Amino acid sequence: MRRSGPPGSAGDRHWRGSARLALSCALLFCALSLLVDWDAGSLTPLRALLWTALSSAVGTVLLPHRVSAGPGWLAVRTPWRRHMIRTDALAAVRQYDGPSSHLVLRDVYGHRLELDPRILTANPLLWHELDTGVHRSLARGTLRQGAEVLEQLGHDIDEETVQAVLRASGLS
Repeated sequence: MRRSGPPGSAGDRHWRGSARLALSCALLFCALSLLVDWDAGSLTPLRALLWTALSSAVGTVLLPHRVSAGPGWLAVRTPWRRHMIRTDALAAVRQYDGPSSHLVLRDVYGHRLELDPRILTANPLLWHELDTGVHRSLARGTLRQGAEVLEQLGHDIDEETVQAVLRASGLS
C-alpha cells in the first residue's frame, strides 16, 4: 500500500474508494449525457466539450477531501488547496451539528481547518494523532475552548469501536 504523505503519517483509509466512486459517477454522467445528446441527434463537438466540462465539475465537487495526520499536525486537502493545523498547539475546537456535522479546529497560529468527525471515527490512526496533539495542547495550556467536544468525540469513537469488536466476535 503506497502512502501519499510523509513517513510516519496516517491517512484516511477509505479515501481511495470514495474518490473512485466520485470519479465513476462523473464518468457515468458524462457517458449518459453524451449518449442522450447523441440519440437526440443534437450532439456537436461544442456540446460534447460542454458535457465533458460539466462532468469534470461534477467529479471535482464529489471528490472527497483527503485527510492526513502526523506527529503534531493534521491536514485536509481539497481539490483547490491544503489546510493544515498544528494539533500540539490547538487554541479552539467547535462542533457544528446538523445535516452536515463538522468540527472546526483552530491553532494558535491562526490556521483553521474543517473536518467531518465521521472521518476520525472511521480511521483510528487519524484519531490517535489528533488525540495525542490535543493532550499536548492541554499540557501546554493552549487549548482553551472545546476540550470537552473532543473528549465526547473520543468517547463516541471508543463506544463505536467496542460495538464493532462485539459484532465481529458475534457477542452482540
